[in-house]
Amino acid sequence: MSAAPLPGGAEKKGRGVSSVLFVCGLNSIRSPIAEALAKNLLPASVYVASAGVKRGERDPFVDTVLSEKGISLGNRRPQSFEEIEDSFFDLVVTLSPEAHHMVLNAMRADAVDVEFWPMPDPAAADGTREQILSAYRDVVRRIETRIRQRLLSDESAA
Repeated sequence: MSAAPLPGGAEKKGRGVSSVLFVCGLNSIRSPIAEALAKNLLPASVYVASAGVKRGERDPFVDTVLSEKGISLGNRRPQSFEEIEDSFFDLVVTLSPEAHHMVLNAMRADAVDVEFWPMPDPAAADGTREQILSAYRDVVRRIETRIRQRLLSDESAA
């Protein structure tokens, strides 16, 4: 399914959530991509953050593929789940199995929706620079599609 623009400016509706947290293993690739895309697509009234099971290092390939879409992470640095300042989110999206298990354990007593959006780890890609960037672009495309389907489509408003 393609991530075609939605008619009538639907890109800024932010269906059903006022805050969303994206979590992956190291907060280096998948969750910062998801955070940046969500901040770009959702209205400013939706609080968006990301974290990792552990704090990793910033990945320069992420900056490259996001800049191709006109998006920047700015001075953002990876952070661990434990470092998140806000503790309440309407939705927590996990992007790796390790993150999913950790979030379920950490939030078992909280009334929060946790969704698992399995995403490949583009850091595992090898080959030429262009082949590696292609793996990162694929993750960007997949995450953008899921954000549009879950947080922007008319069906998610029900």
